[in-house]
Amino acid sequence: MRRSTGFFLGLILLAAAGIRAEYTFFSPSGSFAVEVSLENSSLLRLPIYRNAITSLEVSGDYALGGTSAAPGLSPFLFAVSLSRRRLELAVDLAQIIPEQRAVISGFGRGPGGVLYAGTMSDSPGGSGHLIQVRIKEPSLVVLDLGVPVDKEGVFAVASDPGRRAIYGISHPSGKFFAHDLASRTTRVFVETVPSRQTLGFLHGYAVKPEDYLSRRLILDGKGRVFGSLPVSRLFRFDPGNQKVEILPDQIPEVWGRRPLGRVDSWARSADGSLYGGNAGDGQLFRLDPDKAKVENLGKPVMMPRIKGLAFGGDGKLYGVGGASPGYAHLFSFDPKGGGFSDLGNPRFTMVAPGIEQGISWRGFRIGTVAASEDGRFIVLGEEEALSQLMVFPVHP
Repeated sequence: MRRSTGFFLGLILLAAAGIRAEYTFFSPSGSFAVEVSLENSSLLRLPIYRNAITSLEVSGDYALGGTSAAPGLSPFLFAVSLSRRRLELAVDLAQIIPEQRAVISGFGRGPGGVLYAGTMSDSPGGSGHLIQVRIKEPSLVVLDLGVPVDKEGVFAVASDPGRRAIYGISHPSGKFFAHDLASRTTRVFVETVPSRQTLGFLHGYAVKPEDYLSRRLILDGKGRVFGSLPVSRLFRFDPGNQKVEILPDQIPEVWGRRPLGRVDSWARSADGSLYGGNAGDGQLFRLDPDKAKVENLGKPVMMPRIKGLAFGGDGKLYGVGGASPGYAHLFSFDPKGGGFSDLGNPRFTMVAPGIEQGISWRGFRIGTVAASEDGRFIVLGEEEALSQLMVFPVHP
């Protein structure tokens, strides 16, 4: 009887520990949330069902975002001032390019604060566009750069300012493309397109292209482009010889979740190493871009997905893991040997007109992570019906 009582007491303690871990809040000094969406406000805000922050980057004092909308609605491009802690600029993409529904590609950097992104059409078989975004105070200027792949959306982008090139993955086929900004020409590569056999395998798991295409791309220090293709494979594009190479090492995987293996997020460290997050089971890995060797670093949190990664000024890698119905968890990884730290669920104070007293805002579904150019701030973007921006300082 005593042994049985001890056993059940142990189970209760383990369950309590799990609950504490799930509801640990991360609320560091200096953190804040910015009200981006509020349906009943007369202030500049993004409307409901059109504000899921699916692309995010920081340029100077501004956090620039691109959103995704519900079917039949159009997305926004917006800019939040980090110093003034408020939404200052917003553009309805329908004013520039009609019949688009999402900006999910992430941003690529260009010269002089210019950012590049891609759009997804609102209709099946519609064409996505490449866009250029820049702040020219007091305006947010968005330019249409045209269609890179006819009748395909733009799922992911990266850019090389030196070569004046934009690289991307098309949706739904998964073609890789290289767009030359000087000549306004695009070259399309099919090596990243899943084979018929692979598509048959994926069909058995009822996954869609948005579940298995490379969600992000990244450039190494030599201008080579890295991404993923199904199933759990990595590729490298060399702009010098204009060739796509499928790498021998694969993304870390967990048995039974291999069909979901793809790159969810990327970040490049100061030493040139590439860090990636696997969507399948939320594993972090490190890639040597020259040797093409993959090192499995493990799972930062006991949840799937790693939708965002960014290095702070303290040298640590910050990321967000988790997916609904669980709350997102923020984590850090110290490349110098400190390992992982599960920081918990972000909960920052939001102050805005009408809520001057401030409210505690919890990040539920966080889909994007970016760092300020000086590494002082990490910015988190929600992907909700009413999404807000969350910011915390990093102390070297």
